[in-house]
Amino acid sequence: MLQSFSWLDWLAVGCFFICWTWYYYYCRLRLRTKRCLAATMHGYRYDWMKRMIDREIRIADATIMTHLERNGAFFASSSLLILAALFSLLGAAEKALAIVAELPFAVILPNQLGIEIKLLLLIGIFIYAFFTFTWSMRQYNFCAILIASAPLPSEKDITPGARNAFATQAANVIDLAANQFNYGLRAYYFGLALLGWFLHPLVLIFSTLAVVAILYRREFHSKTLKALAAGRDLNVSFRGILQGVEVETTKPTPPKLSPTQDTTRADKKL
Repeated sequence: MLQSFSWLDWLAVGCFFICWTWYYYYCRLRLRTKRCLAATMHGYRYDWMKRMIDREIRIADATIMTHLERNGAFFASSSLLILAALFSLLGAAEKALAIVAELPFAVILPNQLGIEIKLLLLIGIFIYAFFTFTWSMRQYNFCAILIASAPLPSEKDITPGARNAFATQAANVIDLAANQFNYGLRAYYFGLALLGWFLHPLVLIFSTLAVVAILYRREFHSKTLKALAAGRDLNVSFRGILQGVEVETTKPTPPKLSPTQDTTRADKKL
């Protein structure tokens, strides 16, 4: 195994896992001290649950929860398809080695053990993604049950404090489900970065750093974050992608009437 990889391979793999682990803990530490998508969306989820409790009809809330659960189901099924393809490729490692050897700038491995280890690492990542997405689905299922069991506005024996506690914990459960979904997506991103290892260890290092930079910008400095924060904080201003562009509104033109319809309308007026 040691002969299958060079020192640059081990450096690239170490950079891959260090970056993934570092970004995970960085997001958890900065969650409460810096504006980010996770913290901003928690406020919206809390407002959602507060307004849900005040509604008699909650069909829209259940529909939204169903759509969120289906997103996790889509990625979970996609993970199974990817795993099936990777296991098939693992059984044909010699052919995979020949294909990789024909790629430009690819490092030809001395034996197929190296490519099998790379495939096993990819398999492990997508197994983790599958379990993460399925756990997110279950948590969204729990959220649907919470919506169904939420106290109605007509129930006078429920105190305002109990209603507020229910809304808070329901929002927390939705946060947990969303975080698991986010972890699964993050596994997809880093799984794509790991594909660069089949070309060259330096490509793996570059793709890993690029994934971290993309995830960091989207989580902490994206325009979507500014738009979401502006909806809850008046000190944040965001005018959208149409900033400074005047949108013209045209009045709808009445439909043209045929001569027969004009004559009929004139007769009615008389």
